[in-house]
Amino acid sequence: MEGEYRRDQSTALLIIVVVAVLSLVSLTLAFSYYCYISNKVAKHLESLSKSPKEERENAAPLSGEEAPVVVSERRVQVFTYKQLHSATAGFGKGNVVSHGSSGAVYRGVLADGREVAVKIMDRPGMQGEEEFKLEVELLMHLRSPYLLMLIGHCSDGGHRILVYEFMANGGLQEHLYPQGEFGTTGYCGGTSKLDWQTRLRIAFEAAKGLEYLHEHVTPPVIHRDFKTRSILLDQNFHAKVSDFGLAKLGTERTGGHVSTRVLGTQGYVAPEYALTENLTTKSDVYSYGIVLLELLTGRVPVDMTRPPGEGVLVSWALPLLSDRDKIAQIMDPALEGQYSVKDAVQVAAIAAMCVQAEADYRPLMADVVHSLLPLVRNKSSAKHF
Repeated sequence: MEGEYRRDQSTALLIIVVVAVLSLVSLTLAFSYYCYISNKVAKHLESLSKSPKEERENAAPLSGEEAPVVVSERRVQVFTYKQLHSATAGFGKGNVVSHGSSGAVYRGVLADGREVAVKIMDRPGMQGEEEFKLEVELLMHLRSPYLLMLIGHCSDGGHRILVYEFMANGGLQEHLYPQGEFGTTGYCGGTSKLDWQTRLRIAFEAAKGLEYLHEHVTPPVIHRDFKTRSILLDQNFHAKVSDFGLAKLGTERTGGHVSTRVLGTQGYVAPEYALTENLTTKSDVYSYGIVLLELLTGRVPVDMTRPPGEGVLVSWALPLLSDRDKIAQIMDPALEGQYSVKDAVQVAAIAAMCVQAEADYRPLMADVVHSLLPLVRNKSSAKHF
C-alpha cells in the first residue's frame, strides 16, 4: 500500500510539474506574440502618421551610402546682367575657365565674396532657350552632393546665363590629359598626375551622381552626354556631375526612353543610339563605362593616331578586360606601382559590364556604386559613407 501511495504521489508531482512548465511556455509564447503584434501595430500607426516627405527622408540608405536626397524645388538667386558683368570683370578673357558646346564659362566673384562659375549659353534660337530653361528647371529640383549646384541665373535682355558653384580644379579631362588640346582625336600630350586612389574616388563619386539621377528621381533623369568633361573637381579633387543642358526627364509613356536630335560625343555614345535614336539610363551607363576605361588606361575614347586596332578605346580594351594576365597591358603607365592587381581586375570587370553592346546586359548605376564602394572605402578616400 505504501509503495502504491508513493507512486501516486510521484505521478501527481510529475503532472503538476508538466502543467506548470506548459503554462509557463504558453505564457511566454502569448507574451511574445503580444509584443510582436503591438510592435507591428505601432509601426503601422507611425507610418500612417508620417508625411510622404518624412518617409523619404527616413528611408534606408542605399548602397552603403547616405539616404536618398529629397527631390524638392529650392530657391535660386536671380541675377542682373550688370551684377554678373561686374563679377567676371566684364567677362574678360582672363576669367574664361572653359568653353563647351553650349557656351563659355567664366570665373566670377560675387559682391558677397563667393566664387562662382558663370556660364553663358550661346546656342542660338529656340534650341538654346529650351536648354537654358531645362537646365534651370532640373537643377532647381535636384539636390545631391554629387551634382554641380546651381546658385542662380540671369535672363536680362535676352541673355541666358547660369551661375554655379565654382569647382577649383576644373574638368576631369584637364587632369587626365594635361597640357593637351581637344581635337578630333582627343587630348594628346602630358602625363596625368591623378593617382590610383584619386581616380577610384572620382569614379565612385561620378557613379553616385548618375545613380542619383537614375534612381532617386521620378521619372529618372537621363544625362545623355556624360563624359570626362562632365565631371568637375573641387579643390580636394572630389567629383561632381555637371552639364545638364542635354539632360532629359524620362517619362512613363516612353518607359524612360528619349528620342530627339543627335546627342552625345564621339566615343561616348552607346551603340544602340545609331540604330534606334533612343537613349535610356543604360545609355548613360555605357558612357560611364567609357570614362572608367579612360581612368584605367589614360587614353581618350577615339585617337586615330594610335597603331591599327588601338584607335577606338573600347574596341581595343574590351578583349583584354576579362583576362587577368593582360590587365597590366591596358593600365595607364602613370599608375605603375600604385594599385593591386586584384583592385585593377575588379574595376576592369565593372568597366567591361558597362560597355556591353547589348543595353540589357549593362548594370544599373546602383550596381556600379555597390561594386566600387568596397574599393573606395578600403582606401579611405570616399567623401560620404
